[in-house]
Amino acid sequence: MKTVNEVSKLTGVSIRTLQYYDKLGLLTPSMRTEAGYRLYDDTALERLQQILLFRELEFSLAEIKDILDAPDFDRERALAQQIELLTLKKERLEGIIAFAREIQQKGDRKMDFEIFDNRKVREYAERAKAEWGSTKEFAEYEEKSKDRSEEDSMNIAEGLMGIFAEFGRLRGADADSADAAALVKKLQGYISENYYSCSDEMLASLGQMYAADGEFKANIDKAGGDGTAEFASRAIAEYVSGR
Repeated sequence: MKTVNEVSKLTGVSIRTLQYYDKLGLLTPSMRTEAGYRLYDDTALERLQQILLFRELEFSLAEIKDILDAPDFDRERALAQQIELLTLKKERLEGIIAFAREIQQKGDRKMDFEIFDNRKVREYAERAKAEWGSTKEFAEYEEKSKDRSEEDSMNIAEGLMGIFAEFGRLRGADADSADAAALVKKLQGYISENYYSCSDEMLASLGQMYAADGEFKANIDKAGGDGTAEFASRAIAEYVSGR
């Protein structure tokens, strides 16, 4: 058995995140001490591995919970997909590194942008999502987006980033302020209108994901400035807890 602090040190997942996973029912402790401290066994740690690997496929926490709790969940098949995706990402990154070294060594201007093409990774991730996407949110997203043009999808994504730019302008305020709550409500409505019905539970899951290190946080901070993702996450948590 490992304590929450030991699991955090072992995995790099913050104690706060582990506590949040417990609150969502995504990763519950194997048992608790008489004092109420969380303890995790090997089975719980294996589930945490699956959670982290599915995050590489950019599933939301709510989607991951539904998948892992499904009675027909096939761990070996999921692992095979995750390995394939990680391999694709590794190959792409190695290609970019080799390209950069060639420019450094030769000192010439090489106008080659094919190496940055991420379509192969994206396409594989989408196929995996389609296979595992049994949640009602994913099904709703598929229905809403099936007839959209690439331009429409880009405009919707830009609109979402515009909301995060508004969060950026508020990030010096209190996360529980009326303005922050209004902006969270606007975000929830935008997601429901353009992606899928965003319940408070889903919104809370997204808020946690926004603050985690990775592409989401980087994109949000790019839209609103450093600290925007953390502020949006806190504002969402305050909004949901007050409902």
